[in-house]
Amino acid sequence: MSDFGINEMQEMQKRLQNKYKNIWEPITPENGKNKLLWMIGEIGEVIDIIKKNGDLKACSDTKLRENLIEEMADVLMYYNDVMLCYGISVDELKQSYIKKFEKNMKRW
Repeated sequence: MSDFGINEMQEMQKRLQNKYKNIWEPITPENGKNKLLWMIGEIGEVIDIIKKNGDLKACSDTKLRENLIEEMADVLMYYNDVMLCYGISVDELKQSYIKKFEKNMKRW
């Protein structure tokens, strides 16, 4: 299987947003906070799976693992919506990520 990166996710998210543009709120800076709140809700669903079942069972039980991965995909979908709302490019994210990584590598 090939790598699955942010560029591909963003393109898929744009297609999804375009398909439901008359139903979903538009991708604009004004709606970015709403997307963040929805993302937090999805993170809560990830946490609930682990909290209710334990770390090991969430990883080893086939059905729970499927649910965990699906909720993580939801988190990433909203994450990409947030990037789109605020016009954050993949290159900008990459540069910031590298900078933060290098800073953390020197931290302790």
